[in-house]
Amino acid sequence: MIRVLVVDDEQLVRAGLRLILETAGDITVVGEAADGAAALEQTHRLRPDVVLLDVRMPGVDGLTIAPEVVAADAKVIMLTTFDLDEYVHGALRAGAVGFLLKDTPPGELAAAVRTVAAGQAMLAPTVTRRLISSFADRGPARRDAARQRLAPLTTRELEVVREVARGHGNAEIARRLAMSEATVKAHVSRALAKLHVDNRVQLAILVHDADLL
Repeated sequence: MIRVLVVDDEQLVRAGLRLILETAGDITVVGEAADGAAALEQTHRLRPDVVLLDVRMPGVDGLTIAPEVVAADAKVIMLTTFDLDEYVHGALRAGAVGFLLKDTPPGELAAAVRTVAAGQAMLAPTVTRRLISSFADRGPARRDAARQRLAPLTTRELEVVREVARGHGNAEIARRLAMSEATVKAHVSRALAKLHVDNRVQLAILVHDADLL
């Protein structure tokens, strides 16, 4: 079972998220919190696999605690009402691996939790390209620095990370590059280790910064 902590300042939202997730069959909601301080305490006490974390809350908000939640070995999916929320950028930079809108269909929400729990990034399809592009600063200095960071990758690894930056999952990358899905996963894992980044979102941002698409 995937253990999830739901964090939102609105009780009805929390109740709705709990209902959706617990009907999925392989997900259990181990706790709820209405603010960041309670969320951080429950993260340390309950040890959830995934934390659904609202960006904006009274008091201590989700953006503030996201790095600490990530440091506690929980995977973070940021929740927002907006299709482009400038405050979520810092959380993704800090290691959050998901960004979803609160009106995400129930089936997609459960699928996102499974994806993140399995170690992959999940961004709302409507914002993926704009969100990553908004991170990318293609000024010459940043572009050159990003290309230098990517230099240790083999030709094949670079091909794979380019596909990651285009938003493709492992199965689609395997089809496009004529390799097995297991080989794609191995290339992604090696690229993450070589580049010292935590997840596929940060990997994609680096490729966009390097202007290699």
